[in-house]
Parts: sequence; C-alpha cells; structure tokens
Amino acid sequence: MAWVHLVTLLALLEYLGFGVLVGRARGLYGIKAPATSGHEIFERYFRVQMNTLELLIVFVPALWMACSYWSAPWMAAVGALYLLGRLLYLRAYVAAPRSRSLGFALSVVPIGFLLLATGAGALRTLTGW
Repeated sequence: MAWVHLVTLLALLEYLGFGVLVGRARGLYGIKAPATSGHEIFERYFRVQMNTLELLIVFVPALWMACSYWSAPWMAAVGALYLLGRLLYLRAYVAAPRSRSLGFALSVVPIGFLLLATGAGALRTLTGW
C-alpha cells in the first residue's frame, strides 16, 4: 500500500502545484481575484487546474478501490501514468491547447482502467469467479 499512498500523495501535491502556478500566473498577468479570465495564458493555467480537479475526484477513489482487489504496486503504476498524463497535459495546454490530447489520454485511460479493475474485482469477489 505504500506505493498507493505515494501516488496519492503525489497526485495531491501535483494539484497543489498547479494551484501555485495559477496564483503565479494571476500575478504575472494582473488578474485580480475573484476574476478567472482576462489573459489567455492565465486562463490556460486556470483551466488545467480545474480539469485536474475534475479528474482528481474520480482518480483517487478509483485508485484506492482498485488496489483493494488487485496488486497495490500494479495499481499504483497505473496511477503513475495519470500523474505523467497531468504533467504532459499542463505543458501542452499552456503551450498550445490543441496539443493536449496525449496528456489528456494518459490521464483518462488510467482512470478508466482503475474503474474497470474495481468493477471486475467486485464482481470476482461477489461471484467467487
């Protein structure tokens, strides 16, 4: 479980780091709170943070549920792909939003896998399969 703890910690720290980047962009581009628009680059950082929040609420429970049925180190490895995907998404989205596809896929596919793994594990447990 230590690997799952580590991946979860890194996901939360990654999200907080994205928040720091939003705050920095807010200062750089003169966006006064509570505004969430006003400069395209600020808006890109903000959107990355919000998209990460939208996925994080599914990622964390999916990771923890999946590792209750399957090998925790393997599920953590799948979770590490999510972390990489988020970093790629950040870099691509800030540089050129149309190029975000790989980062987005490496974020969503691991979540889908973890959800399927949870469903399969639950069915296996319930049916004795």
